[in-house]
Amino acid sequence: MSVTVGTDLDRTLDAGVERLLSLQSAGGWWAAELESNVTMTAQHILWTTFLGIADDDSTQRCANELLARQTPDGTWSIYWGGEPDLAATVEAYAALRMAGLAADDPRLKAAREFVHGRGGIGAARVFTRIWLALFDLWPWEEVQAIPPEFVLLRPELPFSVYDFGCWARQTVVALSIVMHYRPVRRLPEERLARELDLGPVPTNPSAWNLADSFLRWYNGQSFQPGRQRALAYAERWLLDRQELDGSWGGIQPPWVWALIALACRGHGPESPYFRRGVDGWKRFLVEEGDRLRPEACQSPVWDTCLALVALRAAGVSPDEPALVKAGEWLSGEEVRARGDWAVRIPGAEPGGWSFEYDNDLYPDVDDAAVVGIGLNELRMGRPAVERSCRWLAAMQCRNGGWGAFDKDNDAYWLYDIPFFDFGAVIDPPSVDVSAHAVELLARESGYEDTVRRGVEYLLGQQEADGSWFGRWGVNYVYGTGAALPALEAAGFTPDHPVMRRGVAWLESAQNEDGGYGEDCRSYDLGDEGMSWRARGESTASQTAWALLGLVAAGEAASDTAARAAAWLAETQREDGDWDEPYFTGTGFPRDFLINYHLYRTYWPVMALGRLKAALA
Repeated sequence: MSVTVGTDLDRTLDAGVERLLSLQSAGGWWAAELESNVTMTAQHILWTTFLGIADDDSTQRCANELLARQTPDGTWSIYWGGEPDLAATVEAYAALRMAGLAADDPRLKAAREFVHGRGGIGAARVFTRIWLALFDLWPWEEVQAIPPEFVLLRPELPFSVYDFGCWARQTVVALSIVMHYRPVRRLPEERLARELDLGPVPTNPSAWNLADSFLRWYNGQSFQPGRQRALAYAERWLLDRQELDGSWGGIQPPWVWALIALACRGHGPESPYFRRGVDGWKRFLVEEGDRLRPEACQSPVWDTCLALVALRAAGVSPDEPALVKAGEWLSGEEVRARGDWAVRIPGAEPGGWSFEYDNDLYPDVDDAAVVGIGLNELRMGRPAVERSCRWLAAMQCRNGGWGAFDKDNDAYWLYDIPFFDFGAVIDPPSVDVSAHAVELLARESGYEDTVRRGVEYLLGQQEADGSWFGRWGVNYVYGTGAALPALEAAGFTPDHPVMRRGVAWLESAQNEDGGYGEDCRSYDLGDEGMSWRARGESTASQTAWALLGLVAAGEAASDTAARAAAWLAETQREDGDWDEPYFTGTGFPRDFLINYHLYRTYWPVMALGRLKAALA
């Protein structure tokens, strides 16, 4: 297989560009569904039922979605084609029972047997047990509590809320309120999944009772504010962080738990905070015929900046009206507010961009970097890009890398606390985010030392086999496809040993059909995860990431690159897009995977555009 300039490559690229341009919104941005797993849909039934705001139509349509996503073996997984997942199956089962399915419904039998065989509810994650505790399906006494007093700790003290990643920080503050009140909503018994095996119910949630241990330490200090003051402070902390669209952080977990926490504190429909939160959530609901599912978050800034970079790589003029409109929209989305990031670096000037429409309190390094790259391609927004670069430099961590939302957010000891078994709770530096920061700053003047430290971090993170781990995309293909372009931008030549090792790994990872694919199980620990490195069905986005790495390392004319481009040409749909049911985005490795519905479009356009330019 091969592609040649002027034939297959041109046709594929032209069709991809036309398709991508056709997907732009009238307002100038790009945004497509951010698809996650059935726990979002199940929890929509759970939390709206708990708050008494569920309506029969929405509940039934969510139930239809859950049934449509049920796998042939009767269980549910957390990504397309994945293995059965206990938490997802328990939550989907409980939600369907609340939606009216009877316990003896044949569609639930296999799921129930799976849950019992895996140890029952007690073997599921803490989050799942908390959801069920809201309906007396799990005893609150057996959920390890988080005391609200921890919100009062100064940032420099251990177990401060600022030790947590921003998504976990807001969720845990809300949960600390809920766990104090231990609320229960009584429902008709016929709608409760009492038949689910609880499994072993421990007399003590863990060897280390977090609440008791913390309070013993806390009460030994010089400050003793009392529980009511702590609850009031936690409530105020949440209210101060509600975004303009009614969300918390623009993501589901802190959003819905903040609403439940506010309800515990007496907020109802008359509360502007509660009302804005509920109304804002409606904009996150995706309708598909008689099915309804919520997005965990939305990605307009991320989609738009990557679409811009892709179209420019494909040769679209910076004066193209569609690109100018997108650049103007992005310029208007610059974040100028001070958020939680400023707690660690109070003297830094605000700048950068966030992921969402209205997420001004939590800009992130990835968006700040890639928007900067995109606006530079358009020769637009220089003052905003310069502010973003200064903010990025201030956000660099002590080891030279960058986390997504915070500086030096690397309290790994939090994972020793049994409560935190539900995904990533900290935000340490990652290769892919750091690579995008280096790719921008390496082309800016005055950041030589910042770039040097960033490059040293990237070099230190290269795996023995030549690949890089991908934190926010699946997985080593994503990390490698981000690191090699960053090193090229920093001046590394194709003959550098680091680049050659990266190329050798990409060559070894190519599928027989010429594409690249990597299963989400590559995030698993131990030998199981190792066996899935760069192994999986070829996908458009992962093939594009590999191609980006190959081109950056001087391999545009190689047979490996030609075969990857040929795979993209042969699998392109008539409308210029690609099919990609696989989840190639990452929220939390091993716990929360994502299918960005535009990844299949702009990444191939970007990769093919850079390939064409390099060959020409």
